[in-house]
Amino acid sequence: MSQTRIVLDQSEIPTHWYNIAADLKNPPSPPLGPDGKPVGPEQMLAIFPGPILEQEMSAERWIKIPDEVRQIYALWRPSPLCRAVRLEQMLGTPAKIFYKYEGVSPSGSHKPNSAVPQAYLNKIAGTQQLLTETGAGQWGSSLAFAGQMFGLPVKIFMVKVSYDQKPYRRLMMQTFGGEVVASPSNQTKTGRDILAADPDNQGSLGIAISEAVEATVTTPGSKYTLGSVLNHVLLHQTIVGQEAKKQFEKFGEYPDMIFAPCGGGSNFAGVSFPFLGDAAAGDKRAQKIRFVAVEPASCPTLTKGVYAYDYGDATGFTPLMKMYTLGHDFMPPGIHAGGLRYHGDSPLVSQLYNEKLIEAVAVPQTATFEAGVMFARAEGIIPAPESAHGIRACIDEALRCKASGEPKTLFFNLSGHGHFDMTAYESYFGGKLQDFEYPAEAIQASLARLPKVG
Repeated sequence: MSQTRIVLDQSEIPTHWYNIAADLKNPPSPPLGPDGKPVGPEQMLAIFPGPILEQEMSAERWIKIPDEVRQIYALWRPSPLCRAVRLEQMLGTPAKIFYKYEGVSPSGSHKPNSAVPQAYLNKIAGTQQLLTETGAGQWGSSLAFAGQMFGLPVKIFMVKVSYDQKPYRRLMMQTFGGEVVASPSNQTKTGRDILAADPDNQGSLGIAISEAVEATVTTPGSKYTLGSVLNHVLLHQTIVGQEAKKQFEKFGEYPDMIFAPCGGGSNFAGVSFPFLGDAAAGDKRAQKIRFVAVEPASCPTLTKGVYAYDYGDATGFTPLMKMYTLGHDFMPPGIHAGGLRYHGDSPLVSQLYNEKLIEAVAVPQTATFEAGVMFARAEGIIPAPESAHGIRACIDEALRCKASGEPKTLFFNLSGHGHFDMTAYESYFGGKLQDFEYPAEAIQASLARLPKVG
């Protein structure tokens, strides 16, 4: 029987994170304040501790992973790299399909890769409470777990549509000790203003970020944490791609294409940045890889947004960031892939897309769940709706290989399991899911309200 699964030894957990900022041909655009001037560290200290800001603004290629963080990583890392032989057989494709399975973590997703170091760095900086937002709940449950590891209380503003759709994610956060609030809420001025204008508002990641940041600056001893978008978060996730490189060596294989779902960018960055780093260093094999970020057609940030400075939240509490955006007050529909319902994208991912070093595709909701079910029936893992976006794009490419006879090696990051998303699958099986392609005129109206810079 041919080998279908590679698990590294715990001694092979990476010792450093990879910082792609060191290898960009053009330096990243700095965050700006409302006056259009670059934001300095002193302005960011109101919401982030010093050790986090050092990583956020670092241009060093390799940043050491603290021993205390690696010890907690060892609870589930290294995660396995698997070959999806049964899926290949189901599709009848000559392509080889591999996936990295991040669902083995305590919260069932890739998010603890950043939650743990963020909690640790806050702890050593003297932070007394962590505040954050969450969409589908993967980040919130990960931070609740990480806070528990270091004795830090955690308060989470959860997008209301996901709060209602995913009660077991909410209960998981509470089990780990987190306090969970449906957003928009009455606990912040942002939430009260939004509810006064629209009592039935379903919420968005942008709104939840606004509430979390507002609560941070009004609560002494608190700091804000983020599960995606910012440089330090993407940095932490590169542990995924680094492990995958070692595992492909042991398989004797190498990817032709890499797929990952992309909301804010942490999942896509984690699996792709180490390979992109090899490409920047002159590795001919890595330079031939096609990197594909996969997003929902109902929230098409890269594929239909514009590359511009915009706020990271709905209200304007955050600095302005250069990114692909649909507009900070863009209100995405209540699709079941809550972790991808974000108006913007990571500045680093956006820059790579703008410089045509990566690609992006948007896939509809029903086809995404169809792919998730196919994968579950072939491989025995029920994927989270977010993860199923990457699976959909990978399956589509495998079917193109079937038509052409080309034996490509395809690789996707299975960012988490869907055990807490079964109501979404219930809606799919009941024929209740609808495809929604966001109208171009609605996007243009949102983009017209972008902040004026310069």
